[in-house]
Amino acid sequence: MKKLQDLNAAQRRVLCRVDFNVSADKKTGEIKDDTRIVAALPTIKLLTDKGAKVVLCSHYGRPEGRDPLLSLKPVAERLSKHLGKPVAFASDCIGAPAESIVAGMKNGDVAVLENLRYHAGEEDDDAAFAAQLAKLGDVYVNDAFGAAHRAHASVHAVAKLFKERAGGLLMAKEVDYLSRALLKPERPYVVVLGGAKVSDKIKVITKMLEVADTILIGGAMAYTFLLAQGKTAGKSKVEPDFVQMAKDIMAKAASLKKQFLLPVDHVVAEKFEANAPNKVVGWDQIPEASMALDIGPKTSERYSAEIAKAKMVVWNGPLGVFELEPFNAGTFAVAKAIAANGAATSIVGGGESVAAVKKAKVSDKITHISTGGGASLEFLEGKTLPGVAALD
Repeated sequence: MKKLQDLNAAQRRVLCRVDFNVSADKKTGEIKDDTRIVAALPTIKLLTDKGAKVVLCSHYGRPEGRDPLLSLKPVAERLSKHLGKPVAFASDCIGAPAESIVAGMKNGDVAVLENLRYHAGEEDDDAAFAAQLAKLGDVYVNDAFGAAHRAHASVHAVAKLFKERAGGLLMAKEVDYLSRALLKPERPYVVVLGGAKVSDKIKVITKMLEVADTILIGGAMAYTFLLAQGKTAGKSKVEPDFVQMAKDIMAKAASLKKQFLLPVDHVVAEKFEANAPNKVVGWDQIPEASMALDIGPKTSERYSAEIAKAKMVVWNGPLGVFELEPFNAGTFAVAKAIAANGAATSIVGGGESVAAVKKAKVSDKITHISTGGGASLEFLEGKTLPGVAALD
């Protein structure tokens, strides 16, 4: 992948794919979290410092038609505040509105195109739509790692229409850290995997069994492994159809002599409610009327001890229902344990895991926080991401 620093961008139009799929109020459209805008700033500033005309394009939500609440105009306004200078906005991402805005740009200017998903051609990876986008740039940069796992026109088809193309600074950082986690991990290497479904994590668990030394399992998916051991899980969320797969994973871990750790205790409650009466029970002692909603204190202590010994830690997926108190203790304990190990390279991916490190107020102590939940997971599964491959 060609580096942005090596791209000849001076006095040229740069079509730059960014990920401005921000978190916003569904009723008013007001931006609640502009982390993704901030993440794109280094690439945008490097290009403007080179004297490029920076044409930014992004998807935003899943609009049905031209949903005004999913217009990128407020994003352009927020970007303008961060850059401290005007940012032009095109009322469409292709055609006359976009072409006229780009034609009026001067060296160092920045423009934002309207939501790519207002056009079906974006998600269809349509060649004609890509060709219209390509008219707006002389060179192409992709800094949207969060969209790299989708073969959509703005990350796949359009890239192939440019002789000169490169990954942005954020894209390069993501690929670098995740490649290290997959190909050249520092050891001991600990992977923490949580979340609701085993089915969502089977491929990454299987891959990590090949490369990691220790895998720590939490979240609701742990209870499918409990079923696989012939135990009952009460009313806990389970996937009976994946019990055999869970057995196969445990057998593979044993054959490879890898540490595959499951919770030794849980916090259970009869209701899925904030501040619901709860208690701590052993691994195979979940009452029939209860559901497990967090890992217990002994598990937190055991997992923290493993993390403390690591030289590399990768974490994807919460270990409990961390949005509800008192079921956030396990997830926060793991977040703080990772942050406390200053000797380790730590990588956190997945929207909920990222939210957890922010809520635990330790995000500044994580080596790399991935901006792409689905993309980082697929990368760690060993898949080739269309948006990354297109930059080769």
